[in-house]
Amino acid sequence: MPQNDVPKSFAELLADTRHSAMHLEMRDVYGVGDEAEDFERFKRTGEANTDPNLSFWPHWAPLVTDAISRGVVMRRARIVSEPVTDYIRYEHAITPLNLQAGELVRWLPRHQASDIALPGNDFWVLDDRLVQFNIFTGAGDWAEPGKQFTEDPAVVKLCATAFETVWERAVPHEEFTV
Repeated sequence: MPQNDVPKSFAELLADTRHSAMHLEMRDVYGVGDEAEDFERFKRTGEANTDPNLSFWPHWAPLVTDAISRGVVMRRARIVSEPVTDYIRYEHAITPLNLQAGELVRWLPRHQASDIALPGNDFWVLDDRLVQFNIFTGAGDWAEPGKQFTEDPAVVKLCATAFETVWERAVPHEEFTV
């Protein structure tokens, strides 16, 4: 598959995944539209929306639970600066919803990632065969093209190795405080 060809939606890609889905997030701020209202409320009140029936969760949780039920191991690692941003505090507060859906989540302080070879963008590695890069603007919203795809074995290996190195060093969500 040539890089940048959009093969399917992420839901379809995940439905085709059989063994593993690894997601590495490396930004301290995201500004994607489906979270904007919840994030603004969190900044005003300090309260996170942890109702799985509200916001963007009704779309995400079923994808995860379906994958988990097929035996897919879904891991998410986040590299964060310290002290953390308001967005990372918000993300930490809503992570129990990821966990309830079946994801495993870990956090790595950025200063512990200095010697890791990391790709330039957040990514998903699906079944050690496909990488989806998520491309964001400086403000954290989706950029154009938004997503890039590759099955290039060297790129898949780079991303999988980076993820595994981060995962080994990272702290499980339950032990990470913001």
